[in-house]
Amino acid sequence: METATLGGGCFWCTEAVFSRVRGVLSVTPGYAGGHVPNPTYEEVCTDTTGHAEVVQLTFDPSIITYRDILEVFFEIHDPTSLNRQGNDVGTQYRSIILYHNEEQKRIAEEVIGQIGPKYSRPIVTELVPFTAFYPAEEYHHRYYERHKDAPYCRVVITPKVRKFMDHFPHLTDVRLQRIE
Repeated sequence: METATLGGGCFWCTEAVFSRVRGVLSVTPGYAGGHVPNPTYEEVCTDTTGHAEVVQLTFDPSIITYRDILEVFFEIHDPTSLNRQGNDVGTQYRSIILYHNEEQKRIAEEVIGQIGPKYSRPIVTELVPFTAFYPAEEYHHRYYERHKDAPYCRVVITPKVRKFMDHFPHLTDVRLQRIE
């Protein structure tokens, strides 16, 4: 098994998508990339901890590659938007890849180079070495699954999940293809 740590805006969104990716065994929302140990959600929201909202994935590389994971990641958020995704604004919503080894770094650099020309603005995704991951409070875990009817989920998360499933049917876990 391998680990990937990615931030592409609100972790509720990225968790909802990656929990539907075939070969991803677990998805944990949390915080990484900052300087404060064991931050709380409230502290991260002050924009003073340096942390981003991220998801940490455990995946089976015999089923899905790290490159595939990054292709999904770049499709479901705007990597040219600095410190925001939609109405979510602040450094905690920045686009960030925290690589766990040199191979992940190399693949991320390749993918960024390949997708860059499709955008009219430069990609601002941070590419930094992984140092620590702090799981989010329990009430953030599986947020979308527990609150699908909430306005934020219906307006923001459901369209991202549908976009993933439309663009990557071959990577969608067949057990989770239905969205209410």
